Amino acid sequence: MNKSATLLDRTFDEGIALTLEVRNYIAFHEQADRREYDLPRCLQVGYQHTRVSARLIQVMTWLLAMKALLSGEISPEQFSSEQYALGGGEECQNDNGSEDAELPPGLRSLLERSHALYARIMRLDAMVRSKLEAGEVPNFGMITGMRPIGSSTSN
Repeated sequence: MNKSATLLDRTFDEGIALTLEVRNYIAFHEQADRREYDLPRCLQVGYQHTRVSARLIQVMTWLLAMKALLSGEISPEQFSSEQYALGGGEECQNDNGSEDAELPPGLRSLLERSHALYARIMRLDAMVRSKLEAGEVPNFGMITGMRPIGSSTSN
């Protein structure tokens, strides 16, 4: 990972990597899960796949909107609108599932990591909206100390 990349760039790259991992996980495991599990468990696994996917859709949409704001493609007023608000509500904010031993370990890991990324974006969203309300545009190049999930401290 490039040390000079901004927090936004690193977070975007992390979101892309996690999205690809989720896509590959679901594509590989979905058919096997249908053969192995009974209907209630298949429904639970499918529900959790949907939660992970919804979180990542919200995260990536927000990150793309933030990039558009910082590049001048959208105005601060547009970014502050509901159209660009981080959505997902309780289903995305709730961290349930990663502790469920009935779920496959890979899915539990994806639930945990997608929730951590979503929670980080929620904090960034609150910070950005606060700065925009004060008439400022955030400078992600100056934000340090936050590392992608699973990265070492010696990057």
